[in-house]
Amino acid sequence: MADERGVLFVPYKDTLGLLSVEDALDVCEQVYLMHARGSVVLSNPPSYKLDVAEGFHNHWHVKSVFLKDIPATGVRVYNYFDDGARNTVGALGCTRYIVLADPHRGEPLAIVDEHWSYAIRSTAAAALACKWVGPRHPKVLGLVGIGTMGTNALRCLCSMYKFEEIRCTSRRPQTRAAFAQEWSETLGIPVHAMDTIEEVVRGADIAVGGTTSGDVVSREPWLKPGATFISLARREFDPAGWSKLDKVVIDSWEFNMLQREFRRMVESGLFSRDALYGEIHELVSGTKPGRERDDERILIHTTGLVSQDVALAHFLYRSARERGLGIWLPIAR
Repeated sequence: MADERGVLFVPYKDTLGLLSVEDALDVCEQVYLMHARGSVVLSNPPSYKLDVAEGFHNHWHVKSVFLKDIPATGVRVYNYFDDGARNTVGALGCTRYIVLADPHRGEPLAIVDEHWSYAIRSTAAAALACKWVGPRHPKVLGLVGIGTMGTNALRCLCSMYKFEEIRCTSRRPQTRAAFAQEWSETLGIPVHAMDTIEEVVRGADIAVGGTTSGDVVSREPWLKPGATFISLARREFDPAGWSKLDKVVIDSWEFNMLQREFRRMVESGLFSRDALYGEIHELVSGTKPGRERDDERILIHTTGLVSQDVALAHFLYRSARERGLGIWLPIAR
């Protein structure tokens, strides 16, 4: 219900203290259960995009959803710059907000900055699938890319497992060396900076691809028996290798088919709906079993669900109200 004080704006700095890694994992899991129950209503079309070229390289994405179980309605808007050389999708300087309204009366509730919730959702929604399809006792974690997604994948997975070794790589030697030193000290376990992606992926129990590259990054022959690969972005895993794995699970066939690289892979015949083992909500709800053998090689691929973004925004809105945080904005009265 709307508040007589107005609309609550929850700024970025407040969201950092309101949403933990464990909170994000829990909310994402609950939303998968909502999808399994059929209580998520997506907009039609599910995504609207405005790409402004001619020297501007400006991109708007708008998505909305109704979550019956909360209940909550929300519209997610974000804008970023991408000229092929510089991409600000994960940067604090891009536009990222979710607008929440009362689904019973249509009155505005909140405007929530989603830089932190988007960053942690991008990895939490994929990492939690390891509860069902990950190795039983993973010891070696490989990180391909150590930007926002790689770092948050590390946070999520370290909340779930106790690794004995972590390997990482990135484009710049000095960046990966600094990352390895920082996280070795933070975690108290060896973090090794590697020169090549293959060195990171080969022998890893869980490997994570989270780069900004438009090229194929990791290859199927590098995955050992029993490994799980988490693909967080466009072409983190060679399309030619998808059908060679024992299981492939994704967050949503519908939303992945909106992505150019995924759609091309399907249209070219490299992968199909029939080859897909299942969507993550089927694992979470118990509709399908997860890992069935220790030697299965399994791919987790996510593109992101607006349902989880809006649920996290609503979590932040409720938490901010409970703790007296945020800024009240006047409404039209």
